[in-house]
Amino acid sequence: MMNLIMLLAVVVAAGAVLSVQAAINGRLGETVGVLRSSLLTFVVGAVVTGLLILFFEPAHAMSLLDVPKWQLGGALFGVVYMMVMVGAVPRVGTAVATVAVIVGQLGMGMLIDNFGWLGNPPIELSGSRVLAMGLLALALLFMYRSTTRQA
Repeated sequence: MMNLIMLLAVVVAAGAVLSVQAAINGRLGETVGVLRSSLLTFVVGAVVTGLLILFFEPAHAMSLLDVPKWQLGGALFGVVYMMVMVGAVPRVGTAVATVAVIVGQLGMGMLIDNFGWLGNPPIELSGSRVLAMGLLALALLFMYRSTTRQA
């Protein structure tokens, strides 16, 4: 149980770091441009990840060249996310952009779970999941409306 609590704490912290990243990159994107800001993020990320692989990654049975090619497509989604957030944060704020991303993540996550897409085990769509999605969408609406009233 303690391991699960620690995992959830780390995942929540990662979410917090994503909001900080969005705020920083939004400001950087306004200064140097969306594409340059995204490039910096990916270059630094590639260097740090390369070092982590070099010193800490255990050997695996397959390499990136051996996996099914559709699995490599996930990397492209990171580029889309980065560019959208860099452009959106200066316009709607970090909180609204972050909640909008979470609404999209939750909606797609529920579809992936329900249908078992991408090799994941199916998890049936329940009333509580639909209610959670509706409440989060409502929260996004309230947050956006409060942001536009102040502008």
